[in-house]
Amino acid sequence: MFSKKPAPTIDSNRIPAHIAIIMDGNGRWAKKRLLPRIAGHKQGMENVKVITKAASRMGVKALTLYAFSTENWKRPNDEVGYLMRLPVDFFDAFMPELIEENVRVHVMGYLDDLPEATKKAALKAMADTAQNTGMILNFALNYGSRSEILDAARQLAQDVQAGTITTDQIDEAHFDAALMTAPLGELADPDLVIRTSGEERISNFLLWQMAYSELVFTDALWPDFTPEQLDQAVLEYQARDRRFGGLK
Repeated sequence: MFSKKPAPTIDSNRIPAHIAIIMDGNGRWAKKRLLPRIAGHKQGMENVKVITKAASRMGVKALTLYAFSTENWKRPNDEVGYLMRLPVDFFDAFMPELIEENVRVHVMGYLDDLPEATKKAALKAMADTAQNTGMILNFALNYGSRSEILDAARQLAQDVQAGTITTDQIDEAHFDAALMTAPLGELADPDLVIRTSGEERISNFLLWQMAYSELVFTDALWPDFTPEQLDQAVLEYQARDRRFGGLK
């Protein structure tokens, strides 16, 4: 009789420092249950709490969640309005737990274009957790990577015009510093990018930053994505050979 091989376990010494997740499938989750799409978004936001705690306790240093893209404004007005209220409710309800978990909130995106209440909630969450020293929970809210890259190019062009740098001095470090992920410092580039719901595309998310990220696609809809499935994604990440274009 053959004995079963033990299930692989996560190597705590090789946890991806930065995990980014494209949270997809809220609408389909609701449709499968004959519920309005906003019910899926509500359940998806509840799952943010679960996965945030799981990632923090795993030892992840930064967790970036794609919450609302610059293209999502094209959705029906009632759905957009609900999505804009979600951060207000989320931070109001979850803040004590975030502080207890020592999680620091960062929000990147075109915040000035958000409704005032949404922007105020985001800024307050960052201020309230600024002294926390644990995992960074980074929301991409009203974020689009192409616009981010264009803005970075414009900023560098203005710096050249102002004489603070020359074109020959523009390098990856200067470009990194002009992007919205700059406050994350050495954690700016995700090691692992996960997309839920079975779709296999990047959707204008961290195009510069994920140049050498490992990509994992899962069929689970975001509200159904569990800490155990997060573990499986990390195990898949740890099974890969990251060469960054070189050879070992």
